[in-house]
Amino acid sequence: MIPLRDTQPSHSAPVATVGLIAVNVFAFFLEVSLDPFSRNELIAQYGIIPARIDAVSLFTSMFLHGGWMHLIGNMWFLWIYGDNIEDILGRGKYLLFYLVCGVLAGLIHIVFNSASRVPTIGASGAIAGVMGAYMAKFPKSRILTLVPLLVFFTTIEIPAVLILAYWFFLQLFSGAGEIGQSHLSRGGVAWFAHAGGFVAGYLLIRLMRTKERYSHRPDLHW
Repeated sequence: MIPLRDTQPSHSAPVATVGLIAVNVFAFFLEVSLDPFSRNELIAQYGIIPARIDAVSLFTSMFLHGGWMHLIGNMWFLWIYGDNIEDILGRGKYLLFYLVCGVLAGLIHIVFNSASRVPTIGASGAIAGVMGAYMAKFPKSRILTLVPLLVFFTTIEIPAVLILAYWFFLQLFSGAGEIGQSHLSRGGVAWFAHAGGFVAGYLLIRLMRTKERYSHRPDLHW
């Protein structure tokens, strides 16, 4: 299932969300402009290495990506869910929220992979926080989703609470399935960072003052 867009209207321009996407894209172009050795050095220096805790890397790792699909997938999810969270928080609080979720996701990754020396990069933890906040604030919104049916695809609107809960439990169970494996045999995905970021966003948004200034579309009740 591939989410395409949400049905929740936004009443302000998503300036901060677009800015975050621009920074991530710019950082990725810097990465790919380097030779392979320099790129690996950059990732080793600015990515999260659980066995060598570095506070700075908790922030810098959020703006690095491992490939085009990693970048596109993350930025696509940020674009779908980020504008509404920015709308109800305001730009400044939204940026702070995003960074805090990313740091908390990184810390959770460190807890579950404390001996790993493999660098971890990506905005997934911070974006998972945005998704958790979206689930908390807009559970009755719907997500237009591309769904495969045998040999062709169709689009359907799925309640946000269902598609986000499915995504969360997929991350949680995938992470649980890798417990006990060595970091060398894992698939390279920081599952618990995703799940932890989601929970952090879900809880944190409830502690923050938001602008509850518009209602859901009339046909979204279910």
